[in-house]
Amino acid sequence: MKKITCIIRPSKLEAVKERLGREGIQGMTVTHVTGCGLQKGSTAIYRGNLYEVNLLPKVKLELVVTAEKVDTLIDTIVAEAATGEIGDGKIFISPVDEVVRIRTGERGKEAI
Repeated sequence: MKKITCIIRPSKLEAVKERLGREGIQGMTVTHVTGCGLQKGSTAIYRGNLYEVNLLPKVKLELVVTAEKVDTLIDTIVAEAATGEIGDGKIFISPVDEVVRIRTGERGKEAI
């Protein structure tokens, strides 16, 4: 099993969620986060004062899937989340040793 963590633009969340649903993904965790990377942020004017905005709003998606689905899901996420501009985000893949469904006690693939 693998954990896929994606950092994407907030405007791409609905498209990615919809497409993952069509790929059979039933569960995910979505967190609204802020961060910075190559995009570096921007400058803005507020009440006549110039200030730097270097932490930008992003969305973090977390999914746990079987290892066989990882490549397909990565391709799906990239296809839906990419704009071709700096700031599209990143995908991280981590191993998951065990999954346990609290309600039933199921373990492994059955718990996903």
